[in-house]
Amino acid sequence: MKKITTRFALLLAAAAVLPLLAYGVVSIVSLTRGAQQAVIAGNLNVASQVAEQIDLYVNGSVKILRAVAADLQRTGLERWQQDRILKNFVLQFREFRELTLLDENGAALVTSRLGKPTAIVPGSEGVAINGVLMSRFSLDDDLLPTADVAVRLDERDGGGWLVGRLNLEELWRMVDGIRVGETGYALVVTREGQLLAHGDPAAKSQVARGDNLSTHPLVARIDAVAPAARVASAEYDGDRGQMVGVAAHLPSLGWTVVVEQPRAEAFAIPIRLQWQLAIAIAAALMMMLGVGYVWGYRFLDPILALTRGTRALAEGRLDARVKVTSKDEIGQLASAFNNMADKLVELQEDVRKKERQALFGRVSIGLVHDLSHPIQNIGNSCKLMVKMFDDPEYRDTFKRTIERELAQVKRVLDDLRNVARPIPLQRFPLDLNKTLAELVESMQPTAERSGLRIETEFVFGPLYIEGDQFALNRVYRNLVMNAMQATPPRGRVVVRTRREDDHAVVEVEDTGCGIPRERLATIFEDFVTTKRRGLGLGLAIAKKTVEQLDGAIAVTSDVGVGSTFTLRFPLTPARPSRLAAV
Repeated sequence: MKKITTRFALLLAAAAVLPLLAYGVVSIVSLTRGAQQAVIAGNLNVASQVAEQIDLYVNGSVKILRAVAADLQRTGLERWQQDRILKNFVLQFREFRELTLLDENGAALVTSRLGKPTAIVPGSEGVAINGVLMSRFSLDDDLLPTADVAVRLDERDGGGWLVGRLNLEELWRMVDGIRVGETGYALVVTREGQLLAHGDPAAKSQVARGDNLSTHPLVARIDAVAPAARVASAEYDGDRGQMVGVAAHLPSLGWTVVVEQPRAEAFAIPIRLQWQLAIAIAAALMMMLGVGYVWGYRFLDPILALTRGTRALAEGRLDARVKVTSKDEIGQLASAFNNMADKLVELQEDVRKKERQALFGRVSIGLVHDLSHPIQNIGNSCKLMVKMFDDPEYRDTFKRTIERELAQVKRVLDDLRNVARPIPLQRFPLDLNKTLAELVESMQPTAERSGLRIETEFVFGPLYIEGDQFALNRVYRNLVMNAMQATPPRGRVVVRTRREDDHAVVEVEDTGCGIPRERLATIFEDFVTTKRRGLGLGLAIAKKTVEQLDGAIAVTSDVGVGSTFTLRFPLTPARPSRLAAV
């Protein structure tokens, strides 16, 4: 027997090696790929944000130029006034170094410069962007990139051009500020492949030379996929060795923003994690082999026994017990499990007793409250009847009192019977608006005596559902009465209807004290009430009645604001028989 258990433990340990080894390989590959994708995604996010900022910067400058052109056209301004407008715009918007108004022949009419204007209309090399012409970029005397942007003026005002010289110093600063890791930089390439800005200080000379980067791997790839895709990534050989780069395309300008980083730096963390994980998996495999050989078979049987016992308890078989003879921790756990099962049996029986006692207590208190007053009134009336039997007027009063109180007693008994066995409902086509209007009219005197207002907001036209008018009136009356009891004087109760697709919706809204959030989940249960007295059957019966009619009832409430009870019923194409006959 000992040999068999030993062999079983060895077999278990050996069988676990291959799955764990496969899991380790898959984990290393997945972790490496996931970490690399995370690095690329982060760099792509940086490139996309830079592209958006550049797009906003350049297109914002174009919009400013178009706004200046709009101010100059069809306004009948004198030249000195146009000159003032151009100078004010240049002072206010640093995006432009110069604004010059040219006639059809290219002669300067007014300019923001103090000296001779330098901005000219872009020639054949100009690119159309959002209705304006933009020239190729060049470096000014301060070795900063600049370009001329021209807007065609309306020929009705004499035609001509408004030309602005862009100041892209902020763009350079933006690109210079991009750092990915220690040695990762960003660069911007125009539609023609011209290097416009580079974050690497050592590469600034390339911008001064106007190097063309059309053959850059990422620029070529983004040109091939744009505008179908606005981003791309690749690994390639660069001036600084193996590089990891990402690119984002600016559709409106045709530019490309590239963020590149040496591969050794970009994937340093994934490579380190890969080695750490490989070492950890190898150590875990060795440890598993040793522990599996020595201790594996000792734990197998007791653990399986505990598992079977736990499953039996979960299935409700509280008589299940675990038989473990060992004296170690597993044996102590088995003893604790058996003690727990015994306690569960005792607790279950105790809970059942307390639930029955609590239920009987609530029912008794409710019955005493709901029946004591009618019975006392009946008893007092009977005593007076003995003394005042010859008084015809009192006999009529006695009759009305007895009938009223007996009706109250009957309602209490009917509630109890309906909870135990709901009465079958008869279904007839009913107009919700008509039924609710009659009910609200009958309850107006009660509301006025309480200092409340009952308002109605009915949807236009009839709402026909199939229902039992007596049962539904009881539900509506209960909800409206509860709303009135919860609402202080000068408050209001609103009864509204509306149509939602193929359902009719009834809402009873009040401005009362509201219902605490913790009580909303049980408000429709039997013998649950938010009032100080009563059986708490009204809402439970209302829920059963509504559900018998294929409807649904719900409540929303805010303490101190009010409550809203919502009923939903399916609409029916059927109509009352008298209407159908007509």
